[in-house]
Amino acid sequence: MHTTVGIIGGGPSGLLLARLLHNAGVDSVVLESRDRAYVERRQRAGILEQATVDALRAVGAGARLDAEGLVHDGVELRFDGRAHRVDFPSLTGGRRVWVYAQTEVVKDLVALQVADGGPLLFGAEVSAVEGADTDRPVIRYTHEGREQTLTCDYVVGCDGFHGVTRAAVPEGVRRTYERTYPYSWLGILAEAPPAYDELIYAHSERGFALASMRSPSVSRLYLQVPNGTDPADWSDERIWDELDARLALASDPQWRLKRGPVTQKSVLPMRSSVTEPMRWGRVFLAGDAAHIVPPTGAKGLNLAAADVIVLARALAHRSSTGSAELLDAYSDTCLRRVWRAEHFSYFMTTTLHTDPGQSAFDTRLQLSQLERIASSPHASAELAENYVGLPLGRH
Repeated sequence: MHTTVGIIGGGPSGLLLARLLHNAGVDSVVLESRDRAYVERRQRAGILEQATVDALRAVGAGARLDAEGLVHDGVELRFDGRAHRVDFPSLTGGRRVWVYAQTEVVKDLVALQVADGGPLLFGAEVSAVEGADTDRPVIRYTHEGREQTLTCDYVVGCDGFHGVTRAAVPEGVRRTYERTYPYSWLGILAEAPPAYDELIYAHSERGFALASMRSPSVSRLYLQVPNGTDPADWSDERIWDELDARLALASDPQWRLKRGPVTQKSVLPMRSSVTEPMRWGRVFLAGDAAHIVPPTGAKGLNLAAADVIVLARALAHRSSTGSAELLDAYSDTCLRRVWRAEHFSYFMTTTLHTDPGQSAFDTRLQLSQLERIASSPHASAELAENYVGLPLGRH
């Protein structure tokens, strides 16, 4: 089998790329190692930037998003027992974000691809990408018990940090920059209405906490915990009590989260990673295959979407004009945005979390930075602009 673009990975970035290419008249094949049920239920991100929402609407995946997604015009920062709201539209020229779970994005894109797109093969385990520096790279994979090959004009790796596509970039060419953090997130899903209609980011001497949501009846909440924490060591009651303590307000001592049954509990390590270049020969990296951010800045899914939007435009330009100019610029174009997002995610993480070894001086610096955001329109605008996402073309 041959296709113009072989896409490895059927997560949101791979599926969005397939839809963008379909609309541009460029054929593709998507290979996903997991089955459809697994892909449609794995929990990941929940915040969509304006550019991501616009792209989903453009490929026909906006109906449920518009009907069920929650529009958010700001976030609340809590620190030193106080609350400060950052208003996005007034600081960014009207831009905002949406709460719509990645699982729902994937369901919408899968349904579209199955209905009228190119081949989408679930259970297709890719073993190698060969000939990246040739005009006809080859993807070797196993599907339904048979070893098969897919020849392509281009290969796009949307298969994550541990996927096989990164290995197609030679070690002597590939360079990875990384940072690991000395804490993790304990995340829960709970059948409980959100306590607030926007996200709450809390700095506390006890550690970071985040109150988010998936719907008007389902809350998504996080606690900073030590690396290596076993979720089983945290009872539901202990989690709720700790969340209330970290989110407490001096001005409203009776404020509490709305509690309900905890339906899911997991620990998420925190790290940053960037692999350069994001292109080698006819092979392109996108999303987690090229970069990982800590979730504090809500950038992971949105960065992946930005990658494939840029790449789809470049591939469509190549198809319609014969020019490889945009394809040749892909890595540099994306990396400018990636490093901006990495810096913002690092800033949010290190400003809001308590490092196990930090001193009282370090804590005072964090509080000073948060006070600056609360008191300065310029500092608030900087946070808001980065949070809602810079328009494509700006980095």
